[in-house]
Amino acid sequence: MTNEVEPVTYRPIGVIRSPFSAPEGTPIQPAGAKGVVGRVELLPEYRDGLKDLSGFSHIILIYHFHLSGRSSLLVRPYLDDEAHGVFATRAPSRPNPIGISVVRLVGVDGNVVRIEDIDIVDGTPLLDIKPYVPEFDIRHAARIGWLGGSVHKLPTARDDGRFKE
Repeated sequence: MTNEVEPVTYRPIGVIRSPFSAPEGTPIQPAGAKGVVGRVELLPEYRDGLKDLSGFSHIILIYHFHLSGRSSLLVRPYLDDEAHGVFATRAPSRPNPIGISVVRLVGVDGNVVRIEDIDIVDGTPLLDIKPYVPEFDIRHAARIGWLGGSVHKLPTARDDGRFKE
């Protein structure tokens, strides 16, 4: 493998709408955002891509962390006071600021996807939607690294602004 890798460019397919106007105070994972309602507004030209999506209970949203600041390879994540390698975290300030969230699908109305359990800031550019399929997506982890001592904090953990621009 060479050190030269061609750049990759993506165009958003829509925008994510939520009650969170800024990163600060936003839940840091969908598990900490139970019952929070939002929607995805897909650009009209992608509407046909929603066919049959309503048959799924959950979807995976892939999006661009448009408000995250400069990336760092060592970060202090929300659930710990120690610095960890960025790839051992879900911190938004990353070399490629891409986020994923598994949210509950409530319904599809035209080019609007209604969702719950949303942990995403309003106005976030959406890159893709994938159906959540437990047989594909669930892995029973025996080890969860440094998070083992911190995962219990998730229900009340909120963004405190440490990764903003």
